[in-house]
Amino acid sequence: MAENETTPETTTEMTTAGVLGQFADPEALVAAARGVREAGYTRWDCHSPFPVHGIDPAMGIRPTPLPWLVLGAGIVGAIVALLLQWWTNAVNYPHIISGKPLFSLPANIPVTFELIVLFSGITAFVGALALNNLPQWFHPLFSVARFRRVTSDGFFISIDSSDAKFDAAGTAELLSSLGATAVETCRESSAGARVPRVLVWGGAILVALAMLPPLVILIVRNTKSTSPRIHIISDMDFQPKFRAQNANPWFADGRAMRLPPEGTIADGQLRQDDNYWRGGLTRAEEAILDADRVLDEPPKHLVSRFPERVSLDDDSMRRGRERFNIFCATCHGRSGDGDGMTMLRAFKRDDGWAAPRSLADPTVRAMPVGKIFHTISHGVGTGPARTMPAYKWQIPVDDRWRIVLYVRALQRSQQATVVAGEPEADENENQPEENDTQP
Repeated sequence: MAENETTPETTTEMTTAGVLGQFADPEALVAAARGVREAGYTRWDCHSPFPVHGIDPAMGIRPTPLPWLVLGAGIVGAIVALLLQWWTNAVNYPHIISGKPLFSLPANIPVTFELIVLFSGITAFVGALALNNLPQWFHPLFSVARFRRVTSDGFFISIDSSDAKFDAAGTAELLSSLGATAVETCRESSAGARVPRVLVWGGAILVALAMLPPLVILIVRNTKSTSPRIHIISDMDFQPKFRAQNANPWFADGRAMRLPPEGTIADGQLRQDDNYWRGGLTRAEEAILDADRVLDEPPKHLVSRFPERVSLDDDSMRRGRERFNIFCATCHGRSGDGDGMTMLRAFKRDDGWAAPRSLADPTVRAMPVGKIFHTISHGVGTGPARTMPAYKWQIPVDDRWRIVLYVRALQRSQQATVVAGEPEADENENQPEENDTQP
């Protein structure tokens, strides 16, 4: 049949796509591949049902450039990731978090690694397809009945008609001379292979469906509406729940906020050490004071020494002075003499205002540290007769003990004495200096 001959069944012209030669065994295939390569052909391939040892050097196959493409894609992914994070964090939206630098290489490694993997994976997938001229919907070899044995026991060499040295008759003779048991010319329609109609319509439908979400977003963003935006992923934003201070019909009192079950204690809040947590008060006594009631009897177990958990060092002293100046000095004054700014203003407005006792008063100096801690925690007096508020809810336990430590330092600084036999101190020697924080 001539090269451009038409068949009676159809008017489609058929063209030569190549020549196919079948060989008896893998050894014959390797020898024939070596002969085709030496003949100068460049567009041809070998086909076998399993890998054949020695076929690659016989065909003259060069190493694939795919690893270099993947390496280049990984480098590009790393550069893109670093530039993206640098631009977003250090240029477009610089925001300092916990004193951290705007751009730091260790913090950006995870995202950089992910983009390296992403770019490399996509390049490996697309590169493998492109280097193998895939995808192909159809190949002329599929129309050759003999070629169906390639998946079971057939060994073939196909030479493409696009090869510069291709000649239908000459190429067929070459394959025969190399030991081919059968040689057949492959033909294909001149119109080329057509994509199956099912795939065309399926692809069109998928593209149309993929365009719907961005189209809806575009319409919503450019349309004024009083309705809330579409919230496809709720992220627990719309979970059924009762907010604070709301009513809840499930409980008899109708309140959504519930008290913790009686007798329960939060993790880490057992507070068994009465000396440290309460200055020597019992839990029952503390509960009475927290309810703004007066104890029937004065506390008998207030500690006279600092608990072991309290650090008696310079840092604690400095912290105590800082907290004292914030919470106490407004009434007691910085030196503890009871001449704070609040007291001076109160006396000008109200002659009956009760002045705080000087911290250097012998009565205060004789108090155990637990009593001073108790006074800071629960104040002085109750109800309208309260002359000092309770600071338990404002000052943590550690800071209350540090204030007690600083109060003891103030008391000692104002009660210094001259030891016999030593030179008399200067007039201001016994006054507490600003940086003198030793007890």
